[in-house]
Amino acid sequence: MNLKTIHPKKSQSKSNAEEAAPLKRDDWLDEAYRAVVEGGFENVKVLCLAEKLKVTRGSFYWHFTDHSDLIISLIKRWKETQIAFNDRLRANQTNEPLKDLDSVLDAAFVQAGEKLENLRFEQALRAFGHHHTEAANLLIEVDEVRVAMLQGKFKVVVKDDKKARDLAALLYLAIAGSYQALSRPINPPNIQVYLRTLISSYLLHQQIS
Repeated sequence: MNLKTIHPKKSQSKSNAEEAAPLKRDDWLDEAYRAVVEGGFENVKVLCLAEKLKVTRGSFYWHFTDHSDLIISLIKRWKETQIAFNDRLRANQTNEPLKDLDSVLDAAFVQAGEKLENLRFEQALRAFGHHHTEAANLLIEVDEVRVAMLQGKFKVVVKDDKKARDLAALLYLAIAGSYQALSRPINPPNIQVYLRTLISSYLLHQQIS
């Protein structure tokens, strides 16, 4: 009788642990970020995040002690990205100070135009800061760092600390107001170009020419 070589059948399915790559801390933070963009910080629920990530809620506790730890980690990560972005703008310095300020304004509007979710996250964070002390303090820190960067840019031109600080505060408020307008679901045509040109004309060129 001819014997046939019998090969063991390969397993048709792997265990869940083998199929899915283990989730990282940033996977949870990314999903929490999306939840905030979609519905604010009240939309961040561990069970809902676990369902979207297709894992059990127990997986969450490998990375975070509780819901509060997730929220604090999320806003701290946002702060780090904003500080890094601010540092890049600060370092971008040439021998043309007015051009440098226009470049900062361009960068701010590029952020608004290309990454609308960033604006929505920051707006949600500011609303959250009304009743969350650590979020409020973090926002103050980020605002101060941003204004200080703008003040340094203005100081090169106006040579006066108070005027540089005042112009930096006005420019920052104008950018923040523009962000509010640009995040609306419907806007007039060319609103971004209009706002950018308006700010540049009145707060940069007319003030420091």
